[in-house]
Amino acid sequence: MSASPDSDPSVSRLVTEISRLFSRDFSARVRDYDLTHTQWQALAVLSRQEGINQAELASLLQVQPISLGRLIDRMEAAGWVERRPAPNDRRAIQLYLTSRVEPILDKMTQAASLTREAALADFDTDERQQLCRMLQRVKANLAVDDPLATAVAPPATGRRTGSR
Repeated sequence: MSASPDSDPSVSRLVTEISRLFSRDFSARVRDYDLTHTQWQALAVLSRQEGINQAELASLLQVQPISLGRLIDRMEAAGWVERRPAPNDRRAIQLYLTSRVEPILDKMTQAASLTREAALADFDTDERQQLCRMLQRVKANLAVDDPLATAVAPPATGRRTGSR
């Protein structure tokens, strides 16, 4: 007789549950900004990679390009992002954040930091570093043939670069 699925949680299930809990905690901290989880993710990616196109952003967010197009339409109408023609290809459109996003990115960074601190509250510095090293090894093991594994932007933790 095999053990109950709940008696010995697998690594993949734990990672999935932890990811869901991180997301729920972060979303609760930023709920007053009236942005969806995917919009937060798009802002985080664009804060690090301004000038990418919609296809690249859709790939990084793992959403369908048509869905992302509608999301960007709404974010552009709300004044969060802008589309600009690529300097070397007039058919290509690049995505940039507007100055309206700066205070939101600050709040997002604070919320992410608070979520991270809540999750790791009883871990000392060595344990935090060890956990990160082990998770990076798991990622590397699974990323062998996955070009997105190294391209996905990390959670918002710092200041953005790039021009507006």
